[in-house]
Amino acid sequence: MTQSLIVHRRGLLMGASALALSACSPEPSEAGEGQYATSPYRHISDADWRRRLGDASWRVMRHEGTERPYSSPLNDQHGRGTFVCKGCDLPLFRSQWKFDSHTGWPSFYDVIAANIGRKGDLAIGIPRTEYHCARCLGHQGHVFDDGPRPTGLRYCNNGVALKFVAA
Repeated sequence: MTQSLIVHRRGLLMGASALALSACSPEPSEAGEGQYATSPYRHISDADWRRRLGDASWRVMRHEGTERPYSSPLNDQHGRGTFVCKGCDLPLFRSQWKFDSHTGWPSFYDVIAANIGRKGDLAIGIPRTEYHCARCLGHQGHVFDDGPRPTGLRYCNNGVALKFVAA
């Protein structure tokens, strides 16, 4: 029996067994974990998050749900500014990085790297990379290798996990 390999964007190789383990426990974040490790946002109870965020955002951000495609008003947000985490207002994306991916979710080709964490995700049976706010650990979406230049990445974000702050 041969073991298939997955090529990570940065050239690392992960075997299927390592990938399966990553779905069970979060991988170390690539960015921001140390800086935000003592954040008070990480000590908010689930009930308090639900009160703060409302049901839709709470389901997505605290329980890794997904909003319905084409349901977010942020799909049509084309102004200059910054997209920030709805849970803690940490800046995640600049408006010039947004593009229409025709997927129904706000999509970006770049991210403020120090402000996100990543982990492997096998929830739907195929390997994906989930990303979350590095400060409050709120789930944002998944990153894919089918985005436009210059990065080739598509950060597919749930609109209910973001707020837009005009410049």
